[in-house]
Amino acid sequence: MAQKGASCQFEAQLRSPEAPGDDTSWAFVVLPKAASDTMPRRGRVSIEGTINGHSFTALLEPDGQKSHWLSIDEQLLKTAGASIGNVACFEVNAMEHEPEPEVPSDIFEALHTSPAALATWQDTTTIARLDWIHWITSAKQAKTRTKRINDACDMLASGKKRVCCFDSSGYYSKAFSAPR
Repeated sequence: MAQKGASCQFEAQLRSPEAPGDDTSWAFVVLPKAASDTMPRRGRVSIEGTINGHSFTALLEPDGQKSHWLSIDEQLLKTAGASIGNVACFEVNAMEHEPEPEVPSDIFEALHTSPAALATWQDTTTIARLDWIHWITSAKQAKTRTKRINDACDMLASGKKRVCCFDSSGYYSKAFSAPR
């Protein structure tokens, strides 16, 4: 793992997900291992970069294979003059300071019903908050997500600042992967 701010350049084919969802058109790329190795961690990483010379900021996701993948929305595809199936030129680097993650409303509401959980949440690092959110939102079923929110509030209220036993890279648990 490299230090924050390390820049890498690579070319990759823009791929289309089998199930793009909500009637939108988007693409993704799986970072080459050498590019992924320049990132500071195997889990989610906020980046700044360019695609075909056009700037963007994004969140890299773990692919469960010790690498990362990047979602590219329809607007960025158009701006960069890129099309699914084409090879695009990328330059990416991890942001010097991880931006504060957006807290989903159900998590936000649960935290605000427990002053002790909220106090610990506010006392953790940005990366720890990102991992809590990632653990909760990675649940595949609504029932599991609700349980994780409740468990998170209980753990935070007891003073626990980090998610235990959560592999944010997906490598050991195979919890995460790039789209197919």
